[in-house]
Amino acid sequence: MPSVLPILFVLVIAVGLMACAALFTPKGPQQVLIRTSLMLALAACYLMWMVTYLAQLHPLIGTPPSTA
Repeated sequence: MPSVLPILFVLVIAVGLMACAALFTPKGPQQVLIRTSLMLALAACYLMWMVTYLAQLHPLIGTPPSTA
């Protein structure tokens, strides 16, 4: 049975990076745009990683049985 720990571990890292992006974005007229762009990019990267990881755990097409 596969573990859920890698998914949660990477989620914690992504949320931590989002918090850093929210806290350490430099002040300026484009602060909200930069913060939103960074958070959206991190969320998209996490979702892409998670979908790829889960697709490898449970593939839609199984490997054919060996005839050896």
